[in-house]
Amino acid sequence: MAEVPNTAGLLDPDGAMDRLAEWKGRLDQLATATDAMSDRIQALRVTAADGNGLVEVTVDSVGALVDLQLGQRIQRVAPDVVARTIMNTIGVAKRQLADRAQEIIGDTLGTDSPAARAIAERVGQQLRAADPAVDGPDDQHGR
Repeated sequence: MAEVPNTAGLLDPDGAMDRLAEWKGRLDQLATATDAMSDRIQALRVTAADGNGLVEVTVDSVGALVDLQLGQRIQRVAPDVVARTIMNTIGVAKRQLADRAQEIIGDTLGTDSPAARAIAERVGQQLRAADPAVDGPDDQHGR
């Protein structure tokens, strides 16, 4: 006579309801964590300054420039150097923003989740995307 596999867990209505309730609880936690992550990332702003005191930039959560401060030293530097320094400093701020966003993703969603890893990777790619104006081969910061 063939042995019947243990199907008590599969066919038990109370057990199934418990598993569904547990699954719903995990989904609710994930939704709450995702909302918290989104709110924290949307509130992010990063400010970076170049090492020569020429410029200070602030970027918002999507990497858009929202503030630019020019130091007095720009009066003694060629305009093309100032322009390059601004672009390079924006790139630095975006990379810092990507790092902070990825930290928030890890803090709120964890690092074990495939979804969290995918979100973190996408954020990193978008904010660290190569920009020829920032990453040009002749970039010497006017030094």
